[in-house]
Amino acid sequence: KESSAASDVYKRQMHDDPSRLVEDHPARENPDWTFSYGGQLYYDPGVPEAREFVVEAMMHSVDNYDVDGVHFDDYFYPYPVDDEEIPDEDTYAEHGEGFDDVGDWRRDNVDTMVREVSEAVKASKPHVKFGISPFGIWRNSDTDPAGSDTEGMESYDEQYADSRKWVTEGWLDYINPQLYWHIGLDVADYSVLVPWWEEVAATTDTHLYIGQGAYKVGEEEGPWTDDPRELSEHLHLNEDHPGVHGDVYFSATSLRTNAQEAFEIVQEEHYGHPALVPVDPDLGGEAPPEPTVTGSEPVGDGLELSVAAAEGSDPAYYAVYAIEGPPEEEPVCGIGDARNLLGTVRAGDDGTATFTAPAAEGEYTYYATALDRLHHESGASEPHHLP
Repeated sequence: KESSAASDVYKRQMHDDPSRLVEDHPARENPDWTFSYGGQLYYDPGVPEAREFVVEAMMHSVDNYDVDGVHFDDYFYPYPVDDEEIPDEDTYAEHGEGFDDVGDWRRDNVDTMVREVSEAVKASKPHVKFGISPFGIWRNSDTDPAGSDTEGMESYDEQYADSRKWVTEGWLDYINPQLYWHIGLDVADYSVLVPWWEEVAATTDTHLYIGQGAYKVGEEEGPWTDDPRELSEHLHLNEDHPGVHGDVYFSATSLRTNAQEAFEIVQEEHYGHPALVPVDPDLGGEAPPEPTVTGSEPVGDGLELSVAAAEGSDPAYYAVYAIEGPPEEEPVCGIGDARNLLGTVRAGDDGTATFTAPAAEGEYTYYATALDRLHHESGASEPHHLP
């Protein structure tokens, strides 16, 4: 399991009345940092002090808590509201020097914040990953030849979010575009957007994770309601695109409610075995030495394995494997087969951990590997054989 500090970035309140905030709230103490739009209150991305506050707020979490990542949702400049203009004329007049177009200025404001967060996170804790889940369409190809063959809202123009640039500039460790549309949708076809995003990320070190719209299952007319296999078909399509490193589901509540049946199909067809977190070589790190399985004992319906780090090493996790039969002379193939992976466990401060394996009939050999904070994996421990 990984922990993260998450943020909606500039979105502040679901209302636009600063007096409803606590007296010492930064948005109340600094009303010139905010604007009201669509009945909601936002920090103004064009105010340098507001941007600095966002960066400092996120870095407080990074510096003071043991997080694995910083994750931004899709709120930068607000989604457009009919018949309303973003009220940042005064901010543009004060801070827009050098920009003849307000859109370019707004995009630069967002770019600056993304870049500064990226730099600050890496300077503080290089192992902490920084990623964003933007709206799934950057630009349409009829607007920009580099865009996707779609016809939906363009986040570049409407939210001033140049998500493609964030990837190509290397500011993100991962991008998680919200591809919350079904396969075959004319204006935003899932099967069109996956390869487009794969191509964007292909020449970079940015991992691509696809945002899946589980909240739509059974709630929206069309395939999301008519076909419980729609979600699973998304993952089947992803299998043909090796640049996709995984999937993120919105929302977790949906997986237990409206999308439960659909996700049971996903689990059966795609998640039969645990998996390790993908390694991003660009972040550095190295695999620890092999650990030792120091013992085992039956507990309830399972088997509790004790694992210890090699002397002088400090792993973050252990992975535990069970391979049927007696010990192998070279267990490399067995360790490389995800079907043999039982799961992972966080190492304690003293380098030890206990892992409870499910009960198994027959002869099995257990192995453990050690992983650093960035999930580089060691070789296998000496075998722990239970005839």
